[in-house]
Amino acid sequence: MKHLLQTIKIEVNRKTYVKDPESSVLGKKIVENSILMIHEMGFESFTFKKLGVKIGSNESSIYRYFENKHKLLLYLTSWYWGWLEYQFVFGTNNISDVNEQLKKGIEIITKPVVLDTSFHHINEVLLNDIIINEYSKSYLTKEVDVENKEGYFEIYKRMVSRISEMIIRINESYPYPASLASTLLEGTLHQYFLTQHFPSLTNCNQKVSPTEYFTHLVFNSINKTKNG
Repeated sequence: MKHLLQTIKIEVNRKTYVKDPESSVLGKKIVENSILMIHEMGFESFTFKKLGVKIGSNESSIYRYFENKHKLLLYLTSWYWGWLEYQFVFGTNNISDVNEQLKKGIEIITKPVVLDTSFHHINEVLLNDIIINEYSKSYLTKEVDVENKEGYFEIYKRMVSRISEMIIRINESYPYPASLASTLLEGTLHQYFLTQHFPSLTNCNQKVSPTEYFTHLVFNSINKTKNG
C-alpha cells in the first residue's frame, strides 16, 4: 500500500482553495507549517499573519492559496478524510468475509495514526490530533448547509456510506446503518478527545482501546437486531 500511495494524490474539493497548494513548493510549505502551528497554538490563535512570519513569506501570498483560515481548515480536514479513505479501501478491499472486512475497517478508523512517509510535507500524526480537537469547527458554522451543498464534506459522507454498506451486507435488516457508521467516525474522535482531556468520562485507556470499544459496540448493535 505504501508504494501505491506514493503515486496517489489525495483529491480535495477545489472550492476549499484558490490555488492548489500541492502545485508548488510554497503551497506545500503553507500546508506543512499550518499543521504545525494549529497543532501547537490551536485554531483560534492561528492566523495567516503568524503563518507568514513562520514561513518567511508575505501574508498576501498565503491568500493566493486560501481565501481564509476556515477554508484552510476545510482543506486540511478534507485531506485527512481522503487519506483515511485510502487506508480504509486498500485495507479492506481483498477481505471476502463481510464480518472480517468490517472488523478491519473499524480497526483502520480507530487505531492510533502513524506517520505516513508517502506525503513528506504532511505530518499525519499531528493532523490527526488537529482533527480530534478541531474538526467540529469546520462544520459548526452558519454556512454549513451551503458548504454541504457545495460538496465540502463529500469525502466524510462517502466514508459513512462505505461503512453503512458493510453493515448492510452483514445484516440487511439493520435499521440504522448510517447512524451507526457516523457514530463510529464521530465517536472515534470523541473517545480520543476524552482520553486526552476528560479521562474519567471514558473507559478507553491504555488497557482498553477505541478499537476494542467500537468493535464491541458495532457488532453488538448489528447482531442484536439480526438475532432478535
